[in-house]
Amino acid sequence: MIKLGILDQSHINEGQTAASTLKDTTRLAQEADKLGYGRYWISEHHAGRMLSFSSPEILIAHLAAATSRIRVGSGGIMLPHYSSYKVAENFKLLEALYPGRIDVGLGRAPGGMPIATRALQENKYVDINKYPQQIMDLIGYLRGRQPEGHPFAGLHAAPAIEQIPEVWLLGSSYESARIAAQLGTSYAFAQFFGTPGGEAAMKHYQENFEPSVINEKPHSMVAALAICADTPEEANELALSTDLFFLLLQNGVDQISFPSVQTAYDYPYTEADLYRINSARERRIIGTPDQVKAGILQLAEQYNADEVLVMSSIHNFDARVKSYRLIAEALGLQGSK
Repeated sequence: MIKLGILDQSHINEGQTAASTLKDTTRLAQEADKLGYGRYWISEHHAGRMLSFSSPEILIAHLAAATSRIRVGSGGIMLPHYSSYKVAENFKLLEALYPGRIDVGLGRAPGGMPIATRALQENKYVDINKYPQQIMDLIGYLRGRQPEGHPFAGLHAAPAIEQIPEVWLLGSSYESARIAAQLGTSYAFAQFFGTPGGEAAMKHYQENFEPSVINEKPHSMVAALAICADTPEEANELALSTDLFFLLLQNGVDQISFPSVQTAYDYPYTEADLYRINSARERRIIGTPDQVKAGILQLAEQYNADEVLVMSSIHNFDARVKSYRLIAEALGLQGSK
């Protein structure tokens, strides 16, 4: 059976605060731990008013402390903003605190508007073409071994640990797949973004994977938006919030909260809006447990993926928890029985 994880962006829901959202995030991680999900990943975004956090490293520590079994990780750290050395220090500490439970997922997107990028990179020259070198540097610091001739060879990244976090490259394009294959990291494709060419990117990764010091063979995952309920009608109603959220995101609207179903009902959609929403629905998995199970298995087969990361973006917290529970039961996760 396919392995399942959860991607949680922890948006502040309409009517809530950042504090209450983070409490819900913790409760959801605990429920995921009990249900048998393998991973719980959180994203990194900056400057948005609907964000409940922008520091995944800190939230990872909190969620790992609140759970007992599930792997907790970043989906992901936007590495070009930072020093590979500092990221290695952060994640080696997390791994020391929670051995065998930490993932470091890496991305090269800015994770916010240009003004946020300028603030994050203030007084720093960033060459995006150095991203592959940053990844290699990070792996070297995590393992405690930089190649001879490296400018920081012999530099220790504390603490010393016996095993390192899993290293994943995240992407929604061919380029990230190419880098992951070349460097021998694990690879996760963000199918829910809607960027075309995902299956071809994953195929390139798997066929061109070069064994490395951290992986002998390719390890792949696809992240999808899936909403599950008892009936198709209920699932489609819950998905209205996601429809409006992504529509406004594409229109460049700085949203202050994740919209409720009622707000989505009341929105004055144009014909063009409805066309875009219907087109986006084609790449989402929405329905009853049997329908969602079939959709997840089909997606995993299309991508030849080892794992699927599920994002159930639902405004009502209880309905969101139920969605994940129904998916866990449908896919036969051990903790859900």
